[in-house]
Amino acid sequence: MKIKDLREDFISSLSELYEVEEVHSFFYMLLDSYLGMRRVDIALALDNVVDEKTMSCFAIAKKRLQNQDPIQYILGDTEFYGLVFRVNKNVLIPRPETEELVDWIVKEQNNINGTRKLKILDIGTGSGCIAISLAKNIPNSDVYAIDVSEEALEIAKSNAVDNNVKVNFINADVLQLDGLGNNFDVIVSNPPYVRELEKKEIQPNVLENEPHLALFVSDQNPLIFYKKIAELAKNSLISGGLLYFEINQYLGTETQVMLKKEGYEFVDLRKDLYGNERMIQAGLIRKNKNDL
Repeated sequence: MKIKDLREDFISSLSELYEVEEVHSFFYMLLDSYLGMRRVDIALALDNVVDEKTMSCFAIAKKRLQNQDPIQYILGDTEFYGLVFRVNKNVLIPRPETEELVDWIVKEQNNINGTRKLKILDIGTGSGCIAISLAKNIPNSDVYAIDVSEEALEIAKSNAVDNNVKVNFINADVLQLDGLGNNFDVIVSNPPYVRELEKKEIQPNVLENEPHLALFVSDQNPLIFYKKIAELAKNSLISGGLLYFEINQYLGTETQVMLKKEGYEFVDLRKDLYGNERMIQAGLIRKNKNDL
């Protein structure tokens, strides 16, 4: 079968489930993964014959896409903040808004601290995308990462090796901790924050495949992780240290109020590129008003 015929079959088989442009994107991503062909190369190679192994790989991928499996799980990796991360059903697929959170931390901490060594903690690390990206982009940082899932930590450890950074991984349930065991310059978390009532807004490929442990909280106590982490951070942040969260876009005000009740002197709520309130920073004591 020629590439042009393979593409036609692939698109026609999935066009009822996905937008046409999305199906095209899937096809090019798979062709790149299986044959190392970039999209710009394909126009000159449409008459090339695809071997049996590649056809078999496409058949499996097509079936998985028909079952609403995320393309990142099919490929086995995804890009985040310029790095490549392995992903599977045990970890959430890194999102663009999380990249914005990482970018905020990287730029701010490098600006404030220069080359001073920082101790950083990522709570609920999953694939390790936050911890590893910070370790890669903040010089001299000493990075720690906690997750309750041993399976997630195995993925995170392999991602740290692949990206040539050192991260201290810890298997723990943050809700059961009495302390964090160290003092940190930065504590960051993207904890579970999707309420059960919001499940109807979640795409089927996410709802049916990504780990619910890392996604959902009860409607009655949606800030359970934020409150616990804020409590722990009060005793572990150094003077001038900062706490960063990715948050539920519908609970920005509630999260601000909670942090102020917990004694945080200032709270900075930011919107993502789509105008949603998705990131928050909190500190107990300012080092200098011009620093932040």
